[in-house]
Amino acid sequence: MTDIIAIVGPTGVGKTRLSIALAKRWNAEIISGDSMQFYKGLDIGTAKVTREEMDGVIHHLIDVFEPDTEFSVALYQEIVRNEIAMIRQQGKTVILVGGSGLYLSSVLYDYRFLGEKREEELEEEYADFSTEYLAELLRETAPNLASKTDMKNRRRVLRALQKSDEELDLSAANLYYENVTIIGLDMERERLYRRINERVDQMLEQGLLKEAKWLYQHYPDTQAAQAIGYKELFSYIEEKSSLEHAIEHIKKNSRHYAKRQLTWFRNKMDCNWILVDSDHFEKVIEEAIQIYR
Repeated sequence: MTDIIAIVGPTGVGKTRLSIALAKRWNAEIISGDSMQFYKGLDIGTAKVTREEMDGVIHHLIDVFEPDTEFSVALYQEIVRNEIAMIRQQGKTVILVGGSGLYLSSVLYDYRFLGEKREEELEEEYADFSTEYLAELLRETAPNLASKTDMKNRRRVLRALQKSDEELDLSAANLYYENVTIIGLDMERERLYRRINERVDQMLEQGLLKEAKWLYQHYPDTQAAQAIGYKELFSYIEEKSSLEHAIEHIKKNSRHYAKRQLTWFRNKMDCNWILVDSDHFEKVIEEAIQIYR
């Protein structure tokens, strides 16, 4: 069997850059593990890899759904495992890269979906998990429900999970595949947050507001519209806040999201960690190669 390499980490840390470097080295194909890059038209706000950045490397699960498509963890698991099988049949290495922890875990680990359960069954199932953790699970599996739920109220979070058919058996800890290498990228916190702030400014220069206006006009009440970078600008578009306030809100939410991402990857995935220095990225590439070897 050919190998699977997963590259995970917070937003803005350099996952795309590393994945393309390794894919070119090993003639691998890349599968996206970012839950918002699946949608067409959400290019700038999701930091979607460009054709130029791909540099000839085949990418899967980018620009495959219209923004009004309801996409779930269960569907992602099914699609990606089929993609992995097809790539492996070609004798190629698979590189799974992204920052959506639950989506990636559902593929790499033996997570199984429980189906609809009664509230008391859910409470028993999730008894060992904090309300904050369950709220993050709801954000991942059903963002539209999450936006309408009091995320500090455990009972309401459970009721929202009850409405979803995506509940996971979170007790699974074994890898689903053999020959899996998980590389986690991290960065000194102050540098990462500065990089995230600069990245938001760059997105606005590239036309993020125009992209948000398009999404607001055509797909305002969709799962895609819950993505960080778009939902914050909706308040400005509706003239409920200043542009400056909306931008600061994007930066703050992006930083908080990066923190949640790291928490998931450290607690839920068996990562080989690399501390990234973006000024000396060739060292990151070499360290990743050594980990894989």
